[in-house]
Amino acid sequence: MQSEMLTDVLIVGAGLVGASLAVAMGGASLRVALVEAKPPVAAAPADWDSRIYAISPANRAFLDTIGVWGRLDPARMASVQQMTVFGDRRSRIEFSAYEAGVESLAWIVESGALARALWSVMERQPNLTLVCPAIPERLELSESAARLSLDSGRSVDARLVVGADGAQSFVRDQASIRADRKPYGQLGVVANFYCERPHRGTAFQWFRQDGVLAWLPLPENRISMVWSTSEAHAQELLVMPPDALCQCVADAGANTLGQLKLITAPAAFPLARMTVSSMVAQRVALIGDAAHVVHPLAGQGVNLGFGDAAELAKVLLSVRPGRDVGDRLLLRRFERARAEDILAMRWATHGLERLFLAGKPGLGAVRNLGLNFVDRMQVLKMLLVKHALG
Repeated sequence: MQSEMLTDVLIVGAGLVGASLAVAMGGASLRVALVEAKPPVAAAPADWDSRIYAISPANRAFLDTIGVWGRLDPARMASVQQMTVFGDRRSRIEFSAYEAGVESLAWIVESGALARALWSVMERQPNLTLVCPAIPERLELSESAARLSLDSGRSVDARLVVGADGAQSFVRDQASIRADRKPYGQLGVVANFYCERPHRGTAFQWFRQDGVLAWLPLPENRISMVWSTSEAHAQELLVMPPDALCQCVADAGANTLGQLKLITAPAAFPLARMTVSSMVAQRVALIGDAAHVVHPLAGQGVNLGFGDAAELAKVLLSVRPGRDVGDRLLLRRFERARAEDILAMRWATHGLERLFLAGKPGLGAVRNLGLNFVDRMQVLKMLLVKHALG
């Protein structure tokens, strides 16, 4: 075996959340290593990523603080000034940045652009060692250290291993942390469109009998669609000719933005929720989708992950010289700090999905009355907005 690398914090997985933690640790006296199978792919400037995220103000501030936000091209982002949510019986609720007293409810950012911005910072980070490409094969945990063996025959020793390696986390499995995964029996269909009418920075969401349809604003007259729907309906959408798909999506959104024209071909991903028995174990901490997966109807999955990264970085950077960064009490502090936000988002997203699920007798009047009621209660609306803003 090749000589071992020694580090304080070893992050497995350089997706958006793992990379943000690595960058947040920049400038620290701690040594950080990041293991990833492959770097982000460079995209042609004309291409639009079908995977986009709605970044909350709190997480925009986090990304700005760690020097990433300023590397994003403003021409490729859109600000969400308003959001309108429709029930299935003419009920609705509206939120606005103006009423909430904030610059924006969220910023719509392409996944690939954000990944490349994070990597551009990481590659210049003096306390960070990038181990890429590399695939983990075995993780050994002890009271004094952790050792990660890689497919190259190399190994890395660390005081703390952070699993940022997604819903099928290798680190979580190796640490024997139990995960409870429950599929929704749905797919999330994504695609981008040109729209005939200006969206004016408005995000739209419809709770329909065939699922939850969301339109998120992109620059100029473009929108990104996420349609969370049954697997059978999703397959129908995926094989539709472009013109038929555009008409179907426009009709489903009550032709709110006029005619649509397809920019990127539709794609789909399975939807599930996942909880873990613990976010921490001996010399292990989990963040992002390795620690929790929620329904995408609120667009909060990556925001929860960034919240994990920000909190873990805060805890680790507060460690006094000489203290073990893998100390279980330290890791429990991180877990406790994240518990409330994760639980609230889990119940909110799962509860809404169940409430609006087609075929639930007796719930129609309740759910739609609730939307209309909240829309008229300004104080309650602002509480909801403030929570979503982070």
